[in-house]
Amino acid sequence: MAFDFIAGASRGFMRKGALGFTAATVLMLAGCALQPRLPTTSDKTTSLTTQTSRAYHGRFAVQYNDQNGTTRNAYGNFDWQETGDTVTLQLRNPLGQTMAIVTSSPSLATLELPNRPPVNAENVSELMQNTLGFALPVEGLRYWLQPSAAPTSRAQTTLDPEANNGRPKEIRQDGWTIDYLAYADAPATGVKRVNLVRSEPPLDIKLVLDE
Repeated sequence: MAFDFIAGASRGFMRKGALGFTAATVLMLAGCALQPRLPTTSDKTTSLTTQTSRAYHGRFAVQYNDQNGTTRNAYGNFDWQETGDTVTLQLRNPLGQTMAIVTSSPSLATLELPNRPPVNAENVSELMQNTLGFALPVEGLRYWLQPSAAPTSRAQTTLDPEANNGRPKEIRQDGWTIDYLAYADAPATGVKRVNLVRSEPPLDIKLVLDE
């Protein structure tokens, strides 16, 4: 899939008038939106998680198959807030309205949709799949966006031959191929553009990190 799919997301949204996300998202586009929020931590855990706090802001495009095998596309903006083992992911449409808020912690995963009670589950991937129709690999992304392989399973890492700092060009792990297309220009650091592809079930994710 060409990467200009993200670049033209806003224009496509205005032409079609709908994001095509899921039935739940269509309800939001009729005029309802969640208010963005950040995860909270207790005083007990704050001192332990300060050094692992990360935040990302950017754009996403997802191509997936729905339960009937029909190819669907979803795109928009995202905010990622990571504090220790807790990740809060906000998905917003091209107009800036919050479509869904996903919170993942070791003990619980929660997903909020506009005008609906929060849904809880033990597994964030299962929760997103059942509610949104696709699941972002939240646990893997915690490491892949750094960028590095997750320490929880075996991985095959190919380094960027054009860089002398040992940064990865590609990581293969847990059925995913993570392709690092661009890094931020110096003096900035970090990932700029990354594609994630899984063959079974088919899922194609494109991310552009603006911050």
